[in-house]
Amino acid sequence: MQVMIDLCVVPLGVGVSVSSYVARCQQVFEEAGLEHRMHAYGTNVEGDWDEVMAAVKRCHDELHQMGAPRINTSMRMGTRIDRKQTMDDKINSVANKLNN
Repeated sequence: MQVMIDLCVVPLGVGVSVSSYVARCQQVFEEAGLEHRMHAYGTNVEGDWDEVMAAVKRCHDELHQMGAPRINTSMRMGTRIDRKQTMDDKINSVANKLNN
């Protein structure tokens, strides 16, 4: 099953700046071959359910190895079985309506 998630991973106990931790998660998604887009407060990821969830787990594993004693993650997810839809499809649908 395909899934699209909006993920916000927040390492706790590592100071004010978390950009190196965010960068590592972006690398995890890249290494997993998953379509992903970082935005100001998280990352959108799409792909096979098991592959996406394995990458989220790997983000946690990697951030703990980097020294984060705690991680708070928020995730919203959606699945669709009536047709294939990508992140680009969703964004383009809204953009087309704005241009009409």
